[in-house]
Amino acid sequence: MPKLQSTTLPTGRRWRISGLLGVGVLVNIFDRVNLSVAVMLLQQELKLSALATGYLLSTYAWTYLLLQIPSGAILDRFGVRRIGRMGTFFWSVASFLTAAARGFWGLAAARLLLGVAEAPTFPSNAKAVRMWFPQGERGIATAMFDAAAKFAPAVGIPVVAAVAHLWGWRASFVLTGVLSFAYFMLYWFTYRDPADDPLLSLAEREHIATGGGYVEAEAETNAGASIWFLLQRKKVWGVSLGMLAYNYNFYLLLTWLPGYLSATMRLDVLHSGLFTAVPWLSATVCDVVFGGWLVDHLIRRGHNPTLVRQSVLVLGMVAGLAIAGAAHTSSLMGSIIWISIALSGLAATAPVVWSIPGLIAPPGSTARVAGIMNFAGNIPAIAAPVVTGYLVGRSHSFATAFGLAAAMLVGGILSYVFLLGKIETIPMLAATSSQ
Repeated sequence: MPKLQSTTLPTGRRWRISGLLGVGVLVNIFDRVNLSVAVMLLQQELKLSALATGYLLSTYAWTYLLLQIPSGAILDRFGVRRIGRMGTFFWSVASFLTAAARGFWGLAAARLLLGVAEAPTFPSNAKAVRMWFPQGERGIATAMFDAAAKFAPAVGIPVVAAVAHLWGWRASFVLTGVLSFAYFMLYWFTYRDPADDPLLSLAEREHIATGGGYVEAEAETNAGASIWFLLQRKKVWGVSLGMLAYNYNFYLLLTWLPGYLSATMRLDVLHSGLFTAVPWLSATVCDVVFGGWLVDHLIRRGHNPTLVRQSVLVLGMVAGLAIAGAAHTSSLMGSIIWISIALSGLAATAPVVWSIPGLIAPPGSTARVAGIMNFAGNIPAIAAPVVTGYLVGRSHSFATAFGLAAAMLVGGILSYVFLLGKIETIPMLAATSSQ
């Protein structure tokens, strides 16, 4: 156990850790979206069809998806710090390899490596927040890293689009490779678990522990719940299926929004990147304000935590149905407004969703629950780009693709209400428990 600092020192170490996680997600999403920004240039250079482009856009997600459940178990076993260091290093390797790729298969291989490297990111962040924050602060703490996933396209897409426009698409991957390596160095020297952090004061340690976080290494030495046990719990299925519906819309827009604006509104790469930023900026604000600050504020005021969180989940998903409106407008402004409403509503649900593994998981199982949830949630990372490419290629319109995305949200709402139910810890008593 490292020597503790004086109780008189500032007690903000946990927020600096949260900020570090947010920067990581920012860079993480930069790595993902650069391919979607360059998609029109790639189609021209490699002579790709819409369906082939959809497959390429989804390649990253294959390894990312397959490693979600294993990464959760590995994180619970070996810890956030060790796995985080390994993952962040290979982010940069994958980006540099993408820049050097000379054909479809070289690009695909580099994106598969990126999926391996980034697979532990969100389960790791969920586990870190569970350790570092009392329950009354987890909304805003989660929003700080999840909002980065919305802010990254808002900032990253225009920047990457400008770089690709001026110096070619390969230069955009060199840029993300440099950013990823810089973050690896920052993470290496900054992140510690609370049990091992010499900068954590006694006062802050007590604040975290009193509020339900854990700061002692031995708090996670138990084996936790097995994957099989968790897969039999309807709460795990509820949050996982809701995440699947959310992420179908998220990945559709993350991968195809610049292409949608280019194809439907006849915008070039640079201008489609600039207009793409607007919905993502709106989503960033709603993520922090509604999914983070408002949830924590209402719970601290004494409102029922389940009612608060479920209300945000349902209302946010209802707002997400606005994506169907974008299918029936030929106006650039109308499209931006409809998509902004949809993304903003969905963004408000995300911090709540990512706080749930730490609230329902049995002791020692947070990363496992997060891994299961993110496994289900990233099936759309493969399906959404490919299905959208197929539907657009067949109909030469995004109407059917956006309608399908809205239908997914209806299923997600039902999952949150009837399967997730009350947001409380799953008991470890009986395998036949209905929780």
